[in-house]
Amino acid sequence: MIELRHLRYFIAVAEEGHLTRAAERLGIQQPPLSQQIKAMEQELGVTLFRRLPRGMQPTEAGLALLAEARAILAHLERALETARRVALGQEGRIAIGFTSSAAFHPFVSAAIRGFREAAPQVALALEESSTGELVEALRAERLDAAFIRSPVGEAADLVVEPLLDEEMQVAVPAGHALAAGPAVIPLSALAEIPFVLYRRPSGPGLYDSIIAACRAAGFSPRIAQEAPRMVSTLSLVEAGLGVTIVPASMCRLDTGGIATLRLADRPALTAPLHLARRDVEPLGATRRFIEHVRKMAKAPD
Repeated sequence: MIELRHLRYFIAVAEEGHLTRAAERLGIQQPPLSQQIKAMEQELGVTLFRRLPRGMQPTEAGLALLAEARAILAHLERALETARRVALGQEGRIAIGFTSSAAFHPFVSAAIRGFREAAPQVALALEESSTGELVEALRAERLDAAFIRSPVGEAADLVVEPLLDEEMQVAVPAGHALAAGPAVIPLSALAEIPFVLYRRPSGPGLYDSIIAACRAAGFSPRIAQEAPRMVSTLSLVEAGLGVTIVPASMCRLDTGGIATLRLADRPALTAPLHLARRDVEPLGATRRFIEHVRKMAKAPD
């Protein structure tokens, strides 16, 4: 059977045109090299070299094999280099998910942009969805990592790493009486005002935090409308259907139809940002992306 080492022996003899010089180049003895070349010829049933008084010259069959042997070894080297680069996270593919609210935080966009710049040969696939859907996509291995806001409850098969906590702010219609008052209000100031919230399955963590904070402030929020995504709540607020509480980074969506207010008791109501992944040893581009995000999260502001 012809092996890769036989091709290397053959190429060395063909390029050096001499058994002794080829043996020196390969770091082996000349007699075993001569035997290997003869064994190749017997295996193939062809004469690969003309034996000359002062060297070896490839026959026509030898020249044909030389071109193909070089191509085979070059292809192998490219394959091995690709495997090394994929293992190092320099090539490959990674699928990253994020919730609609997480997408607006500067940390998330900076993390994705920074990784793309650091590893331009890695193909990025991005997906926006709810926390529950992202978690299922992670478990189904459709995603490699996801930025989520909510805790995921019992998730022994996942690793959820906290990255940061973000202030939450109140969004009210631009013409609302609160918009003309102080820029900082207590949560209790919203007790008699209809709320617009995103549906709980879309973001149970933030939804439950808002309800709990309102009750701690002495009232149960009157939910007038629910939206499938947090982004949609701002459109409903702008339409005058109520007020909402969203992560501060989402207030960048303001088109002039809403006003944002800070909460006086905001330490009790924050929006966490987590990075979730499967509980397996991350490899390749996934490992490099996780390390990149961790480094960003630890960097001073």
